[in-house]
Amino acid sequence: MRLNYKNIINLLKDMRNYMFPIKKITSRFSQIKSIEELQIFIQERSAHVTQTTLYGYIKTRIGTRYAMMFEDEKFSKSINIAKWNIYLCSLSDCTFYTFSYLIDQKNLKQNDAEKVFVSIIENEKDNGLEKHLFESSKIEFLTRIKEINWNNYHKENPFKSSSLALYKWSPIADNLKILDKEIVLNSMKLKWNLVENEFKELTKNLIFN
Repeated sequence: MRLNYKNIINLLKDMRNYMFPIKKITSRFSQIKSIEELQIFIQERSAHVTQTTLYGYIKTRIGTRYAMMFEDEKFSKSINIAKWNIYLCSLSDCTFYTFSYLIDQKNLKQNDAEKVFVSIIENEKDNGLEKHLFESSKIEFLTRIKEINWNNYHKENPFKSSSLALYKWSPIADNLKILDKEIVLNSMKLKWNLVENEFKELTKNLIFN
């Protein structure tokens, strides 16, 4: 099989950037003090978790053959589909988690979860988010928000949906994914644990009147 090395180099650059036209974590906070900073935190951490878990799983499963696989147009498209679906679910989970934690632990009264989520996905249109995914993710978010117990959500496996999305959408053969399920779910759980700990640290001195 003859490989197009220029395409491979470009694809590897994309992988190095976590396959996303979304900025990596660039915002470092000493604390989160505004809704704008909270929105940045949600967007960047959701992208980072999606990027690292999806890329890590693909690279681990495919091994040394991954360069050749990226020459496959169908496989590349499946990665694109996977990354957006996992990322959008991660955004929902992270938005619900942060607002639930602030409401329950910090006495936040103004719940702007919907406003923040919609603002983020509106911005992602410029990065390639397709209209049908924008609309479906917004509908799903609005459906979930009606069922949220804001005082408890952050305590009750808040990132279950995005972990299952990683398992569902990863472009790996189903017979292999079944064998990997526990590892895949745990890999994302560990990444989200780091985000939770960071968020608690960044808001430890925050209290709303």
